[in-house]
Amino acid sequence: MTAFVDTNVLIRHLTGDPPDMAWAAREYLRTETELLLTDVVTAETVYVLESFYEAPRAQVAQALRSLVTFDSLVCVDPALLLRAVEVYETHKVDFAEAYLLARAESTGAQRVASFDRSLERVETIERVEPVRK
Repeated sequence: MTAFVDTNVLIRHLTGDPPDMAWAAREYLRTETELLLTDVVTAETVYVLESFYEAPRAQVAQALRSLVTFDSLVCVDPALLLRAVEVYETHKVDFAEAYLLARAESTGAQRVASFDRSLERVETIERVEPVRK
């Protein structure tokens, strides 16, 4: 690996904002052969695109797909990230929850302890609510 890539490089590349940094980010991503994309940076990228740039969910999902399949970016588990993107986009849950559900599926756990009822939108996982006293 030549380097880990940070969220701000990805955001500049995806948004073109500001133009000089966007150009530098694009050139760097184009010329490097191997950059490690972490799951945390992916989640932070979603957060910035949704909150600061107010990008719609479909646009965010497409941006994530493009990052996961970008030639110079290497993910630890690209299939997991792509499944998380799919859950995020189709089931309309937050990306953190989508990632958690995708991770549960991939490990065979099939159950997630959570108070968040939006997890019930994904039928492959059972949401288990902790008992309140």
